[in-house]
Amino acid sequence: MPRTDRLLADPRLAAAERRLGRALVKAAVGRAQQRARDGQITPEEVADAAVAELPARAAGLTPVINATGVIVHTNLGRAPLSAAAVDAITAAAGSCDVEFDLASGVRARRGAGALDALARAVPDAEAVAVVNNNAAALVLAATALARPHAAEIVVSRGELIEIGDRFRLPDLLASTGARLREVGTTNRTAIADYADATGPQTAFILKVHPSNFRFEGFTAAVTVAELAGLGETQGVPVVFDIGSGLLAPHPQLPAEPSASTALRDGASLVTASADKLLGGPQAGLLLGRADLIRRLTRHPLARALRVDKLTLAALEATLAGPVPPVAQALAADPASLFHRAERAVVLLHATGLDARVVECQAAIGGGGAPGVLLPSAAVSLPESLAVPLRCGPQVSRGEFPAVVGRLEGGRLLLDLRSVSPDDDDRLSAAIVAAARD
Repeated sequence: MPRTDRLLADPRLAAAERRLGRALVKAAVGRAQQRARDGQITPEEVADAAVAELPARAAGLTPVINATGVIVHTNLGRAPLSAAAVDAITAAAGSCDVEFDLASGVRARRGAGALDALARAVPDAEAVAVVNNNAAALVLAATALARPHAAEIVVSRGELIEIGDRFRLPDLLASTGARLREVGTTNRTAIADYADATGPQTAFILKVHPSNFRFEGFTAAVTVAELAGLGETQGVPVVFDIGSGLLAPHPQLPAEPSASTALRDGASLVTASADKLLGGPQAGLLLGRADLIRRLTRHPLARALRVDKLTLAALEATLAGPVPPVAQALAADPASLFHRAERAVVLLHATGLDARVVECQAAIGGGGAPGVLLPSAAVSLPESLAVPLRCGPQVSRGEFPAVVGRLEGGRLLLDLRSVSPDDDDRLSAAIVAAARD
């Protein structure tokens, strides 16, 4: 059996150690040696087997082509970042001026570039701030805006939502010590319900956009403008959690609230996610009145919820750079999607694969625009390719990203609305490789 130290001295494994670290390379060597002990390979094959055992990268996360048709897929990391955002993360990965003024040589405002870009994107906001996700934004608001004599949050029963994985908004707010004053009913809430519950004990009025379901039938809800009028009369702020992070109205999503519209309608503070419709990294956005933003950012909890330099870099590039992938997917022309699917099918037919172009419907996902379906086109393949595309040898070797689609009618559909056109060639090559292996 080749000794471990001699195997680690193999030029291929030595180079891998510099890239992956000693622990991962040594573990690959150990697995190859065990295969030799078990008689699966000869001792002379151990070095080659160890090289084949090496992981593609030091981190366990596997790159994925999202062909599910769900544009913002929570289980696949939500919004894919733009090339500009990826470049920004790379630039910020080492030492960078995240909280330093290079011209003067003194400490500066943390993440000034990202905050300035966010302020430019939402000029209706007097001030802006960023925390590590939207739940954190609500926790900070509930904590910082509450006072000993005014710790109640007035909220409609119909807006006490569960987002997913047993994450419930009322539990989150109650964990801060705030008291919830529920008003109205599940399906109908009137302005009078809010007025009867609002008074000196109120910290703020909360409105929550039910972004992952729809109310239909005998329903009624109160608008932001109505709540703003009540809040002004009572001297309490109105906080609106819009959820999905739409900064300005979108023609394809007329029912989705935007930060700009909410602020113009009188909301005192708007909270939103950055990694959904905005198409950026995970972050919670806070936009609104300068005095409220100041109270939030100066609260001790703000330090525990602040974002790192990589998030700030990616957020700034998303806001100031080219159109991010989520916006591109939303705007994709169905005719162009069919053309891309037809091109892929022609290439796959040439290798003997059973591939077809099918019409389908895509979704927004990520708790945004519930019920909105977008016309799309997919490459239909035999269902047997689903597992090889997700975790076949070509994926484990790091030659291709995993490909995740959806199963319908005994076929695997690879929906191209959620696939970047830049990935079309890689997608076709991955399919061929999965079928071959």
